[in-house]
Amino acid sequence: MKKIGFLSFGHWGNHPSYDTKTAGDTLLQSIDLAVAAEEIGIDGAYFRVHHFANQLASPFPLLAAIGAKTKKIEIGTGVIDMRYENPLYMVEDAGAADLISGGRLQLGISRGSPEQVIDGWRYFGYDLEDGQSDVDMGRRKGLEFFDLLRGEGFAQPNPNPMFPNPPELLRIEPHSEGLRDRIWWGSASDATAVWAGETGMNLQSSTLKFDESGKPFHIQQAEQIRLYKEAYKKAGHTRSPRVSVSRSIFAIVNDQDRYYFGHEADRTDKVGVLEGNQRAIFGRSYAAEPEQLIKELAQDEAIQEADTLLLTIPNTLGVDYNVHVLESILKYVAPELGWR
Repeated sequence: MKKIGFLSFGHWGNHPSYDTKTAGDTLLQSIDLAVAAEEIGIDGAYFRVHHFANQLASPFPLLAAIGAKTKKIEIGTGVIDMRYENPLYMVEDAGAADLISGGRLQLGISRGSPEQVIDGWRYFGYDLEDGQSDVDMGRRKGLEFFDLLRGEGFAQPNPNPMFPNPPELLRIEPHSEGLRDRIWWGSASDATAVWAGETGMNLQSSTLKFDESGKPFHIQQAEQIRLYKEAYKKAGHTRSPRVSVSRSIFAIVNDQDRYYFGHEADRTDKVGVLEGNQRAIFGRSYAAEPEQLIKELAQDEAIQEADTLLLTIPNTLGVDYNVHVLESILKYVAPELGWR
C-alpha cells in the first residue's frame, strides 16, 4: 500500500489551450480538483509554492479552503521556500489551516528552488545575517518554524493586558497538536536528506536532485532515501518517518492521452547544471499504455523506498482531465504494483 497524491504547480496564463487563464481560475480549480480527487480515492492534494510567477504563491488560504470543503484527503505543499517566510506568523497560519482541516496538513518546507528574480526574499523584507548564505537562512527559519510548533511558551506576558493572561510564558496561537509530526523537508542532495533525518522531519524528494554519483536518477534517489532513514533512526527518533517522491506518470488509455503525452513514451533522465556549476539530474517522465507502464514503474527503486507517491499534474488542462489522469493510475496501474 502507498499513499498516492497529486502535486500541482498551479500555473495560469492567457494561452488558448489553458483552462486556467487567471490566478482566480487556478485557485478555484485547485479546490475543485482536491474535492474530486478525494471522491475517487486519492490520498493527498499538494501544491508547489513560487513567488514572482504566474503560479500559486501564498498557500495557507488555499489549504484552509480545501480543508473546509473536504473530509479526509491530506493537504500539503511541496515546498514552501522558507527564505520568504516569517516563522512565527507562519506558525499562526499553519495552525489555523490545520485546525480547519481537522489535522490533515502535510507541509513540505525547504530552502526553495531557483527563483524568478534575484534574491527575491529581500523584497519581502529579509536579509542575511553576517556570514550567512541564503541556504543557511532557509534552514535557520525552517528549524525555528519546526521548533515553534512544539507549542511551548516563550513570550513574556504583559502585566496589564487587554484580556487576562495565564501566569506562564505565552505561546503562539492557535496551536494545532500533532502538526509538528507532519512537517517535511524537501531535499535535493544526500547531505540535506541526512540533515532532515537527524532533525526529525519527514522527507520530500522530487523529480530533481544533485547528480552525486552518475547513476540513474531513481537509483540515486533510492540511495538518498536510505541515507535519510539511517540518519533518522540513528538520531533516536521514535515516530515512524514518512518519505514522498514525485513522478510524472501518465497512463495512455485514450486518444486524448496519446495526443498530450504519447511523445513522452521514450523519455530518459536528463542531466544539466543548476545554480552556477551544480550538476543536477532530472528524473524521466513515464507515459505509456498501462501494461508497459507497470513494467517500467516496477523497476523504479525510489518509488519502492517511499511510502507516498506524488503525481505531478498538468493543472492547466482543467479539473476534468486531471481527474481522468489520476483515476487512470488508480484503476489501471496502482493495483498491479501493490500500491492499492
